[in-house]
Amino acid sequence: MSECTHDCSSCGENCAEREMKPEDFLVKLSQGSSVKKVIGVVSGKGGVGKSMVTSLLAAASMREGFKTAILDGDITGPSIPKAFGLSINLVGNADGLILPATTTCGIDIVSVNLMLANETDPVIWRGPVLGGVIKQFWGETLWHNVDYMFIDMPPGTGDVPLTIFQSVPLDGIVIVSSPQELVGMIVEKAVNMARMMNVPILGLVENMSYVECPDCGKQIKVFGESHIDEIAAEYAVPVLAKIPMDPTLAAACDAGKIEYVENNYMKDAIEVLKKL
Repeated sequence: MSECTHDCSSCGENCAEREMKPEDFLVKLSQGSSVKKVIGVVSGKGGVGKSMVTSLLAAASMREGFKTAILDGDITGPSIPKAFGLSINLVGNADGLILPATTTCGIDIVSVNLMLANETDPVIWRGPVLGGVIKQFWGETLWHNVDYMFIDMPPGTGDVPLTIFQSVPLDGIVIVSSPQELVGMIVEKAVNMARMMNVPILGLVENMSYVECPDCGKQIKVFGESHIDEIAAEYAVPVLAKIPMDPTLAAACDAGKIEYVENNYMKDAIEVLKKL
């Protein structure tokens, strides 16, 4: 066998050294499924409220009249079903496809927590298995006429986020952060990863941005001054929202009623999504 010259035009299609294109990794949707736009919700680290932002985006999209779905990609830390009050087990159809659970307001959801015997059972799986589940949730689920799908991605820039970037045709990502300067550094890692993977960054969302005094309305910066505007300016991306520490949101999540909370936190983000 001759030495590879890295000139694929000079060899056959079955050459083992031929480089794969990014689209070669994409997983196709199941027959009968339709998803128009796919938005990944990303955070460089855990604990910044990525699942909360995913839930708010989906609820806001649903209230605008769009058919909305959530793929819970945080396999080892799934919290989406709890926020929407779902505890049923997912089932399949005659073709072996997963049928999403549907919230009372009509949001389709697939999550590993809807497949466990007990919602508190830990998911102790290695990276390749986690990646395989992501591909199944995308390609072996019957997604009916979805306008916007939001993927609650696991934190960081490791194996499972990489699988999502490569396997699912993302139309863009929303990066979630909190005000600390340390988190700002982690945000930049997420920004750089998205650019390396050629996925558009739709904007940044800062969670836990401040606490509003119930008496005078003053904004109290619990975690210090925000750095989100500086980061957004550096990378030429918009700030889509600055979400306060709102007790009503926490209470709604605990009660499984997040889709009933009406606020304007995601107003600018939804306008960006409409332009896709």
